[in-house]
Amino acid sequence: MGRKPATVHGMVLVDKPTGVTSHDVVDQLRKRFGERRIGHAGTLDPGATGLLVVGVGKATRLLRFATASFKTYEVEIVLGIETDTLDSSGQVVAEHRMSPEPTEVVEAASALTGTIEQIPPMVSARRIGGRRLHELAREGIEVDREARSVQIRKFDIRPTDDPMIWRAVVDCSAGTYIRTLGADLGIALEGGAHIRNLRRTKSGGFGIQECDKISEATLRPVLELVRDLDRVVLTDQEMSLVRNGGRLVNERTEGVGPWALTDSSSNLIAVHEKVDGQVVVGVVLPE
Repeated sequence: MGRKPATVHGMVLVDKPTGVTSHDVVDQLRKRFGERRIGHAGTLDPGATGLLVVGVGKATRLLRFATASFKTYEVEIVLGIETDTLDSSGQVVAEHRMSPEPTEVVEAASALTGTIEQIPPMVSARRIGGRRLHELAREGIEVDREARSVQIRKFDIRPTDDPMIWRAVVDCSAGTYIRTLGADLGIALEGGAHIRNLRRTKSGGFGIQECDKISEATLRPVLELVRDLDRVVLTDQEMSLVRNGGRLVNERTEGVGPWALTDSSSNLIAVHEKVDGQVVVGVVLPE
């Protein structure tokens, strides 16, 4: 029998090109690194580009900490035209005569900041009843979706040479649908809109300037995936406790967490977090 290939662990930052799915990126990286356990934090639509945070090997267990981060997007919003997908890939379903003043557009965007309610679009990857919404949409099925709260920290918008096309930078919480935000802007201006050229430029502390092409992706240390977390360097006694699934409860875990627990050589041992005010074991990585 042949020797079993070595397991690869780490994280990768990819600049996803247009025309491929986030899952396509994962498949290509599996071939590149010879590792099956690969996942990503935060899906990008096939037509979108930009930053995709990827975990490899045991780092996949840490992806939920990266997924929860605030994200920044650049996008173009086309006023006056609605599509069935809320972006430029769909079919036009309505056209509106709109001529808003620039100040009205800026004010409407400002009104869509803070905590707002969004209804997930039927073309999203959200699951309802065990089925993804976009799968149901392809079958011509539309289901009721509950609105959910998201946070828009920034919705900066500026005009282009075309008065019906506006460029925006959006800083938002995980789970925000930018295509819905664009459509809501059109509605607020008493018309309609769709988005195009969506690009993610930041996710938590990771920026687009750090990204590689898929074919040139650099494997980074596992610890990089949780570099935004507060770090606690464990003593030898604490190492034994944490390795065996014990909770680290002392003055270094009195904040809000989560905490990345490492040994003296900066190897990630575990992540602890707070739930209902109590320190709990989030993840313990295998040696």
